[in-house]
Amino acid sequence: MTTRTRTQAGELSATAARHLLLHMTPNGSLGPEGEDLLVVQRGEGPYVDDADGRRYIDGLSGLYCCQLGYSYGPEFAEAAERQLRELCYSPLWTGSAHPVAIELAERLSRIAPVDIEHTFFSSGGAEAVEAAWKMARRYHALRGEPGRTKAIARRGAYHGLTIGALSLTDDPGLTEPYGPPAIETRFVSNTNRLGLAPEFADDEVYTAWLLSELEAAILAEGPETIAMLIAEPVQNRGGCITPPLGYWQGLRALADRYGFLLVADEVITAFGRLGEWFGGDRYGARPDMVTVAKGITAGYAPLGATLVGTKVTEVINRPGAVLNHGYTFAGHPLSAAIALRNLEIMERDRILENVRALQDDLAHHMAALKDLPIVGDVRGTGFFYSCELVGDLDGGGFSDSARKELVADLIPRRLREAGLLARVYNRSAPLVQIAPALISDGAVLDRIAAILADTLAEASARL
Repeated sequence: MTTRTRTQAGELSATAARHLLLHMTPNGSLGPEGEDLLVVQRGEGPYVDDADGRRYIDGLSGLYCCQLGYSYGPEFAEAAERQLRELCYSPLWTGSAHPVAIELAERLSRIAPVDIEHTFFSSGGAEAVEAAWKMARRYHALRGEPGRTKAIARRGAYHGLTIGALSLTDDPGLTEPYGPPAIETRFVSNTNRLGLAPEFADDEVYTAWLLSELEAAILAEGPETIAMLIAEPVQNRGGCITPPLGYWQGLRALADRYGFLLVADEVITAFGRLGEWFGGDRYGARPDMVTVAKGITAGYAPLGATLVGTKVTEVINRPGAVLNHGYTFAGHPLSAAIALRNLEIMERDRILENVRALQDDLAHHMAALKDLPIVGDVRGTGFFYSCELVGDLDGGGFSDSARKELVADLIPRRLREAGLLARVYNRSAPLVQIAPALISDGAVLDRIAAILADTLAEASARL
């Protein structure tokens, strides 16, 4: 009788199967020994290695977090050690603060969109969205409009999984297991043009239609009931959905006309992903609040924040008004010190300039994928792209067999075998998405595009 020797990854996978609950994962569907689990052990530059030493291009920057890749550890370790030697923890609570959070808030105000001057820290993106909602409610209540209890969000969007943030998502698979939503939300169209009438290829026509639909929704709900509208500059869920010209200016005009607050969810798009400090800057967005996380620390520590405009703070900071909301680890000294070092490195090493210099080449590579039969659309900008896939049925859908063979199996397996970690969505409209590290050079981007092209060409041949 022979005994199979487990690899290191196998040992870790087996332990994980017994003890670790993964997020957004059908944990019970993993093999009993965790056979389906990718165990990432180390990183270098834009690459990660699994526990058995296999190397991959991290084409998703972790989860849109690792803007700087994985080679800046010593610099961040130095910043962390210096901070921990001075102060390990102090809350931002009940009249207490600490220097590094104050410095980071001031630093963020210098790169934030116009009129954004204050920062409310949290531990991550969903918490930042929750904070934006509570500040919106507080703002309206202090102004004598407590009836503004509704939100507007876009169809297919995702803003986090805490119970309040989850209310801003219209996916029944995510929401229905948890009962009625905490926030009454009206959903309107996102800015995906695929499958729409040809006249919507014109930005002016499409923007006018989107804003008309939105205004009708506002009037139907009652403008006096709307507290805020939340939208991403480029919507992640649904596949890197970019806005048409004039869209964000139109959102601003409607917010001003009807008195609700405009929130830009930049948890993914901020800190260079689109070649700007804030992705909304690319589209002329002027939000009242901005939610951020992920890239603020380049993935080296957990941190989120809600950046708040002066229109809001002039109300919620009135003498005697209490902002009765908070998180224990918000603006933790260690995370804040790492965020400050991240901003320093991004400026010093001209990270935004790298994205701007290479984004056109990446756009060209991605656009070429539209020639493949399985690719229905390519969307994105900066270092943020997706391919929406079309299948073997009339209208572009996938039969059950084609979905199982290609989307659930062949495409993710071939990408990984070729050394690329990307995101493959197996939902109503299947997608392949990339968001490479912002330090990636032309050779890395060329390799990502080549792997995508080879994989999707094979999938096309099997349709």
